[in-house]
Amino acid sequence: MLQKSRKDEMMKELDMATKDALSMVFVNFHGINVAEETILRRNLREGGITYKVFRKTLLRRVLKDKAGGTMPELPGEVALAYSKDALAPAREVYNFGKAHQGLLNILGGIFEGKFVDGAYMQELAMIPSREVLLSKIAFLLRSPMQRLAIAMKEVAKIKS
Repeated sequence: MLQKSRKDEMMKELDMATKDALSMVFVNFHGINVAEETILRRNLREGGITYKVFRKTLLRRVLKDKAGGTMPELPGEVALAYSKDALAPAREVYNFGKAHQGLLNILGGIFEGKFVDGAYMQELAMIPSREVLLSKIAFLLRSPMQRLAIAMKEVAKIKS
């Protein structure tokens, strides 16, 4: 049983996290062992993502007025991943769960000030990073120019 002072401290920490974070992901981590969780925490920390385990009652109490809509169901053990990057928490948790045979389940989260379900958060997680999108745009722009250069070269060969 947690002492009231510890609960108050956790609630203040959670309240500060909701003010700073652009998105939050509720994660069910049932079945993950200590070694895998250590790897998860290290990966998230390197990505600038905070990962904390909170009691569900404290989560509900603090978050009920912080976002619009209804809070998703939170079965099992629940952790919270949050960051100042809007897509990074969902992406990193999704990638870790995919790489480790589905040990983590995204239950939902808060995105753009609204509670969203797990399916929506997974869709957000599948959006490629900014660097990947920029490289795809560069490839799309390069392709027509490359084809034009090849066509010009072939025309030059025929006329010579």
